[in-house]
Amino acid sequence: MSADVAVSLSVLVVIFVLSDVTRRLLSWALADTGLCVYAMELVSTFQLCCCTHELKLLSEVGGIEPQLALTLTYLASVVHGLTFRGAIGNPSGTLEHAYHARFSGGCALRRIGCQFIAATAARACVPIVWGIGMSGLHVRHKLLGFQCISPIHASLPKAAAVELACAFVVQTVLTHTQSVEEKYRVHAVAAAITTVVYAGGSVTGAVFNPALAFSTQFPCSGNSLPDYCLVYWLGPLLGMMSSVLLFDKLTPVLSKKSPSLNYLPLQTKKTT
Repeated sequence: MSADVAVSLSVLVVIFVLSDVTRRLLSWALADTGLCVYAMELVSTFQLCCCTHELKLLSEVGGIEPQLALTLTYLASVVHGLTFRGAIGNPSGTLEHAYHARFSGGCALRRIGCQFIAATAARACVPIVWGIGMSGLHVRHKLLGFQCISPIHASLPKAAAVELACAFVVQTVLTHTQSVEEKYRVHAVAAAITTVVYAGGSVTGAVFNPALAFSTQFPCSGNSLPDYCLVYWLGPLLGMMSSVLLFDKLTPVLSKKSPSLNYLPLQTKKTT
């Protein structure tokens, strides 16, 4: 393992530890205020965005092997799932919860606001950490002015379709694993995330999270703001909605309309 990779892994561990300590302290301090859920969204989305920035740097600038990048994606997804403490960290997922009346529309909007605030804070804080120059990778990125190039390597309709498909797959796995014990469910979701990153990462980066994309992809040069909104906001939103409508509305309707087959029981000849 190179020194740059070791430093980046250390940064990830520090982010996880500090975020979890902050969550625990805020849970205790805000226990009776009704603000705890929003604090969890702020801290957890900040954690998600900071970790993704570091993993993105390792993959795009550090040039690590794809197998290692996917392994780190899987492990990070598992840790996020185990530490989020009720936070969602994804505006599309938040809207899905509001649609199913798990919380009110006002709560959903406030959660989404927290997610984008955290995404903006992560985008501002990560270059400061890289500017310390803890590794050669950070130093090289600093010399480039912390610039990145758009990860969209296809036409806009195709790129939006890829993000839609990624969101559809992950939302479907989330829906069909709700009854699974959490310590097992996080691995199923992490496997789905890693799979779609492998399948769609070379086309769009496979972000399928509007807040995360706002933090990691929107600052990149090469495409306009409307392009990014189409691919990274509309695509995931439609993917989530397609999964929800398919399994909540269309599938039950088709099941009721499908003709049932009535089989006559086999007659057995009695013997005396």
